[in-house]
Amino acid sequence: MARISNPLPRTTSSPGIPETPQPQQRPTVLSRSTETNVGSFWDMLAVRLIFAIVCVAAGYHFQPFGLTRLLASIAGLLFAVAVILFEVRLRRASLRRLIGAATGSILGILGAYLTSLVLLNTSMPAGERSYFSLIVFLVMAYIGLIVGANKGDMLNLQALGGLFGSERNMRHTFKLLDTSVIIDGRIADIAEAQFLDGAVVIPQFVLHELQLVADSADPLKRQRGRRGLEVLQRIQKIPNLDVQIAEDDFANIADVDLKLIELAKRYDAKIITNDFNLNKVATLQGIEILNVNQLANALKPVVLPGETMRVFILREGKEYNQGVAYLDDGTMVVVDAARKMINKTIDIIVTSVHQTTAGKMIFGRYDERSASAAVGVGAAETRSAESGQERPPRPYYPEPGR
Repeated sequence: MARISNPLPRTTSSPGIPETPQPQQRPTVLSRSTETNVGSFWDMLAVRLIFAIVCVAAGYHFQPFGLTRLLASIAGLLFAVAVILFEVRLRRASLRRLIGAATGSILGILGAYLTSLVLLNTSMPAGERSYFSLIVFLVMAYIGLIVGANKGDMLNLQALGGLFGSERNMRHTFKLLDTSVIIDGRIADIAEAQFLDGAVVIPQFVLHELQLVADSADPLKRQRGRRGLEVLQRIQKIPNLDVQIAEDDFANIADVDLKLIELAKRYDAKIITNDFNLNKVATLQGIEILNVNQLANALKPVVLPGETMRVFILREGKEYNQGVAYLDDGTMVVVDAARKMINKTIDIIVTSVHQTTAGKMIFGRYDERSASAAVGVGAAETRSAESGQERPPRPYYPEPGR
């Protein structure tokens, strides 16, 4: 895979708001990854300077195409800069793409050579034959290079005797991010906790949708879009996380969800989302889904009927004499006989737990008598402590005759 060092450019206009991503040149998948340097920055700079000096000296000495020494030196410098830029770009390419590009170009050159042999046996004039041979060579080499690079991801490098063991087969570990899960923001916390392996892929059409939302005239939509871009910037900065931008698009499909499904089929990838409808449609088509809402529900603490909980009654419920509380993870707790305890922290007894599509709901009961008894015991202990008298210990078992 071709790699780029910064798939999501940072903003320069206002702090905290990322710049909207710009369309990038194809290849199919671009990624952010740590470069593997031969040496330090100064070592690479010295090597490139030496190469540039050699190119300038060669142009000054040989004076190609009848140029003057000054023009030949400038041409040598431009040639060195072009080669260095190509080398910098090429170093970020994955081994699969390099092998695919080399194989495709070699096959293209072989095909051009065989075509030129056919042209030699024709009655075509030598000038035209040379021209067509050159055209065929350029076309075949170019097509072989591009097609080989794009198909290089299908190579199984592990079958080559472990020679390329450092290049892991990432084909079955791609995870596509949906627009909704990016705006939600919890995916960044999951990634920081290192619960994501493989490559996190952000499709270009998802970035385009985020850009449209961030540029919306509606302030709420604009805020949501900018939040999504900030989440992507946060994911990009996570070390040891392979973040990639998928350039694949499906022009005949207008819906973003359907594009995600087609992209997941193409790369045998999983989709990370919290969209209920996308979850159902993708599951019906055999796509594996990682639902953030299901993960959040699975991580909620397990509560069993009969347990005691301490909650803060926030508001009254829909039914008579009910109070409603919320746990730290957002779980709703409906408490009977707690309407009078609004804005107070009380102990309740869990009566039942219900799992719904929207999440988990806990139903409990507030017992005023037990609470009053507990308050009376606490007040008695306080008075006993203030009078200096030691309270006799409470027996562990009931006394005989009581």
